[in-house]
Amino acid sequence: MFRILFLCFCLTVTPAIAQNKAAVEQQFQSWLDKTLWPKARAAGVSRNTFNAAFKGVSLNWKLPDLVPPGSSQSGPRQQRQAEFGSPGKYFSAGSVQGATRVGKQMAQRHAKALSRTERKTGVPGRIILAIWGRESGYGRVNIPHDAFEVLGTKAFMSTRAPYFTDELIAALKVANSRSAPKGRLKSSWAGALGQPQFMPSNVLAYAVDGDGNGRADIWTSEADTIASIGNYLNKHGWKKGRDWGFEVRVPASVSCTLEGPDQGKRISDWANLGITRVSGKPFPKAEARKEGFLLMPAGRGGPAFIVTPNFYVLKEYNKSDLYALFVGHVGDRIQYNVGDFSAGWAPVGGLYRSDVAKMQRALERQGHDVGGADGLPGFKTRRSIGRWQEANGQPATCFPEKRMKSELK
Repeated sequence: MFRILFLCFCLTVTPAIAQNKAAVEQQFQSWLDKTLWPKARAAGVSRNTFNAAFKGVSLNWKLPDLVPPGSSQSGPRQQRQAEFGSPGKYFSAGSVQGATRVGKQMAQRHAKALSRTERKTGVPGRIILAIWGRESGYGRVNIPHDAFEVLGTKAFMSTRAPYFTDELIAALKVANSRSAPKGRLKSSWAGALGQPQFMPSNVLAYAVDGDGNGRADIWTSEADTIASIGNYLNKHGWKKGRDWGFEVRVPASVSCTLEGPDQGKRISDWANLGITRVSGKPFPKAEARKEGFLLMPAGRGGPAFIVTPNFYVLKEYNKSDLYALFVGHVGDRIQYNVGDFSAGWAPVGGLYRSDVAKMQRALERQGHDVGGADGLPGFKTRRSIGRWQEANGQPATCFPEKRMKSELK
């Protein structure tokens, strides 16, 4: 996906912009000195830290969503040209099985730290492990980018410059505190740091000391990484004693348009509608009395779930439904040895994000709330498609399909 975005960017940069890179680089250096440094100084960053952070740093022109000075290029428009694939691709056997296999090893190796964090935060160890595995392969994935190059570039000329400016100041504060390892601060292409892949502001807000040495080191300390992930979820509202969700069978009599965190019911009420767990077991008594939500990430073309508020806490870590589902599922595989989802993923997808965005705008014109025309079929878009289908006498599938391109435009 990233290679596609980079290619789109390279193909759309005009010759004038390419010839003007040197001038833009000069503007960047001036911006560092005249705009960023006063903000950093006001935030308590020393001049030595600032100079060390930007020594030898230049703009990274390969990053997505860049709008160089004098350019009218739209990053989000180019992003929507990316193909939207089947949600099932997110759950490839290699990624799920690898995260599970290593996660079980880590569960034994770090049992004390996981138990300690679970007692303190209420977040189960299996959930912490799954996030750790997804974010950095349990600390084994190389994080290659210079954080100040990435954040500096995005703060200077990205489509979300104010956000990344704040994150850049936070990264400077992290470096100034000397909590990070010596040398260049490394990040993902988006500027995320350490084994939990926290954005810099989250490092300042949620990184904690898990091994008792007085430092919150999310780069080299597994105990601090575990404690910090647990602290993050706890501070975002994790409900102790509740699960994240259950795979279920949804009968045809229950419309997929009932999906969403704003259409909750008591789990016992979902059961009364005919929704059952794929395991054949009843919903736990403690859960049955509490609120749950229907989740159908591929509409009728994939697995369905009844999820709890904790599912949406997982989405505070990453806004994707599929991310939160991956974490919950891998966590269950680590602790309970569950297998693959009972329902398979139909070969949905194959559309460009621009195609989905056109459908979303058409639905908006008809009065539907699709959650914004961003080219991604989130729950509001899925159920809006289902409501449109039902209004037109069609069976509701609640997912964009190629044939809809000519009907929704």
